[in-house]
Amino acid sequence: MLAPRAVLFDFDYTLADSSPGVIESVNWAMRSMGLPRRADDAIRRTIGLSLARTFTTLTGDAAEGAGRFAELFIERADEVMAERTSLLPGAREAVLALANRGYRLGVVSTKFRRRIETVLARDGLRAPFEVIVGGEDVPAHKPDPACLLAALAHLRIGARDALYVGDSEVDGEAAHRAGVALVGVLTGTTTREALGTWRPSVVLEHVGALPDWLEDNCDGR
Repeated sequence: MLAPRAVLFDFDYTLADSSPGVIESVNWAMRSMGLPRRADDAIRRTIGLSLARTFTTLTGDAAEGAGRFAELFIERADEVMAERTSLLPGAREAVLALANRGYRLGVVSTKFRRRIETVLARDGLRAPFEVIVGGEDVPAHKPDPACLLAALAHLRIGARDALYVGDSEVDGEAAHRAGVALVGVLTGTTTREALGTWRPSVVLEHVGALPDWLEDNCDGR
């Protein structure tokens, strides 16, 4: 039976919804490059990917333009992302409940750490998180496990002592490669079946269900 000491969260579509800011920033970059607007749903499906993979997925261009796209995206996101990001229902309550039970908490995301910290601080939820690993903190992004390994190293715990809560297949692959147990949530664009490919301990409807599941299913609490 699982007995985690730490719970690590993905950010987008797990704790928060930044899709309005991402859609705005992607299409602002596309327009600035003279490229057609992309559909909102197509952009939503890229959330959680690196900016280079986002550009490739949306345009089919494997290299040319990705660097400029990233520059333009970041420029616009610096202006709009925080104000267009909101915590998902139940996220605050789940984080505070787990902190009160003594779990060590972290966020592990491809999103820039400063954006995550801004949103959490704005909403009074920065203090419970002992570690935040963002896209600028590691040399390779999910599904590479570098981000999770960095968080584990910061906390000085082993992979068996942590859970990773995420909504996407890149979260699942990163957890698998890091040796960390996965808890899937269905608040993103990934189906239960797709998350099941990565053998999660459970797939929950939303992160708000996590404290009760941990209480019912994990040793030592």
